[in-house]
Amino acid sequence: MKYTKVFIDSIGYELGPNVVTSSELEKRIIPMLDTLHIPPGQLEALTGIRERRWWNPGFSLSEGAALAAGKALEQAGLPAADLGALIYAGVCREHSEPATATAVADKLRIKPSTAVFDISNACLGVLNGILDIANRIELGQIKAGLVVSCESSREINDSMIEAMLADRSFDNFRLSLATLTGGSGAAAVVLTDGSLGAHKKHKLLGGVYRSACEHNKLCVWHRDKMSTDATAVLKYGVALGRDTWSDLLAELNLGSGDFSKVICHQVGGAHKKNVLDALGIPESKDFSTYEYLGNMGTVALPAAAAIADEREFLNAGDKVAFLGIGSGLNTIMLGMEW
Repeated sequence: MKYTKVFIDSIGYELGPNVVTSSELEKRIIPMLDTLHIPPGQLEALTGIRERRWWNPGFSLSEGAALAAGKALEQAGLPAADLGALIYAGVCREHSEPATATAVADKLRIKPSTAVFDISNACLGVLNGILDIANRIELGQIKAGLVVSCESSREINDSMIEAMLADRSFDNFRLSLATLTGGSGAAAVVLTDGSLGAHKKHKLLGGVYRSACEHNKLCVWHRDKMSTDATAVLKYGVALGRDTWSDLLAELNLGSGDFSKVICHQVGGAHKKNVLDALGIPESKDFSTYEYLGNMGTVALPAAAAIADEREFLNAGDKVAFLGIGSGLNTIMLGMEW
């Protein structure tokens, strides 16, 4: 996929107000750790995550998404009335129906002619949404669109800790540990054809996607239970990522060295190192947030990009790659000129 008239105008984000450290979570599973003779500190040691954020109990997902959306629209200098499409792309949704996007649209007072719907694809949802909006803009169907998401890890962490204390086997510990890396936040991405707003714009050059759906059972979230074979996800995810990176370079007719910066999906230290090593990308080109925000699912990558922009890690003229890898397994990688 290549684009000639699509721009990412802004990325807004909102973080959960409650800081929860890895040591705090570990204290809640001490009976399991004692049973398995596992010393404290392993959650941080194995993942590199010191802390993450949680929303307040009962916080509305659509409220978090709307807060991030308001920031993104303000940064872009764009009124909600200009939006031709609004997509909610989170793993967490307020209910099975209607689409969570409808609650966000109501809060933003979106015009009736705007397309409003949800997209779901594990941690890749926001990147899928970006591609959907980009295609609509490239085809001339709309001039601007918004992708929003809000993830909450409090509820699944609470339920998984109960399950870990009920079943203190090593296999349950192994399959449950990744759940405790989750963080809470919201993100919103504004895309336009470049003719609206007054903010600096980042040109979307193109993107690719690739899947390995034979691995669809490696990470499964069903209601209040989540199971992740982190070792297998890393092994097969890195292999899939390597192929997707080659696809992106070929699609955009670029070499690996042409990208001055990359933003990966934020999972943890081992994931980051293995992905960058496999793609031949120096760590100096990457910006990470997992150490203090954990894995915020669909929000992780766009929030990391927004923070990288705030801290002037991303500069005008940089060629930047977004590297998304999600359970399923699926990958999406995008290239843009910042």
